[in-house]
Amino acid sequence: MSLDDGHQTGPALEKAYPFLVCLVPVIDGFPQRQKFLLGDRIQATALDTLDALIEATYSRNRGGILATVNIRLRKLRLLFRLANELRLIDRRRDT
Repeated sequence: MSLDDGHQTGPALEKAYPFLVCLVPVIDGFPQRQKFLLGDRIQATALDTLDALIEATYSRNRGGILATVNIRLRKLRLLFRLANELRLIDRRRDT
């Protein structure tokens, strides 16, 4: 599968893009003050992760980049956990 100009991409990159497509409306549903605090942090971390996955996909030296991706994914998990515990995410949402 390819996301852009016919180049093959890896499974992580193929999953990250649709995740972001679903993430943006979720963040838009946050209350105003959390949208610009926690929501922006989640969205920026997710976009930075996508950027790093793109870089890793087209790079020969992936080790360091993938270590960075792993750290960003851990950050995202904690940010989502916080958003969930603050009841900012509607768990009934069918995405």
